[in-house]
Amino acid sequence: MIKVGVLGAQGRMGSEACAAVEAADGLELVARVDVRGTEQSREHADRGADADVVSDRDALRAADVVVDFTHPSAVADNLRWCVDAGRHVVVGTSGVGEDLLDEVRGRLQPGQGVLVVPNFGIGAVLMMRFAAQAARFYDSVEIVELHHPRKLDAPSGTATRTAQLVAAARADAGLGPGPDATTHDPDGARGARVDGVPVHAVRMAGLVAHQEVLLGSEGETLTIRHDSLHRSSFMPGVLLAVRHVADHPGVTVGLDALLDLD
Repeated sequence: MIKVGVLGAQGRMGSEACAAVEAADGLELVARVDVRGTEQSREHADRGADADVVSDRDALRAADVVVDFTHPSAVADNLRWCVDAGRHVVVGTSGVGEDLLDEVRGRLQPGQGVLVVPNFGIGAVLMMRFAAQAARFYDSVEIVELHHPRKLDAPSGTATRTAQLVAAARADAGLGPGPDATTHDPDGARGARVDGVPVHAVRMAGLVAHQEVLLGSEGETLTIRHDSLHRSSFMPGVLLAVRHVADHPGVTVGLDALLDLD
């Protein structure tokens, strides 16, 4: 039995993760932690899901694996605390950069695993893999990510990770930047640049999590799109990560290593 604690247990993803862990075989939810403590949000009060939520991270010491679905401003401190407490950690919060990952590698105990997951959707992982495979065959590649308006960061962690994978694949193939004659863009209409790849963020009511990778060469385009229509779509990936993070000591980024895609 794997004992699991969830950070950000009152949030949209955190509450889904708590429910998924409770329903899963071989897993036991032993701690719900949220900065709001036992104050039930209006969103969750109707089902009483947060009755045992606490604000003290010490409750996580009862867990073998901690899942973090908190806030980009809190993830670094949470990750350091969990690593120093000897827990395996699955991070689903944006804001984990290379500097923090390097720091975490230096703090890990032997056999301890940290899995940082930009997107828990199995389809999203495949979308990223397909995009990286296709990128070397096309002159141009751009990314459009679309999310609900409550999302705090832009571009999304998924879009950033996709751009990094695409850029690496293009570099390995000896390709330079895509063609772009733009010389005047005072309002940033051409989007952000992640490792040289244009990334455009949309925030709109009615959306959950969606991404398109647009690839093109003369006379041809290819669009690779993934849509998450409900947060429940991420839970198979969350449970996979919880069950196998201990099998991957060190720091691992993405679910790829758990899906045997090579």
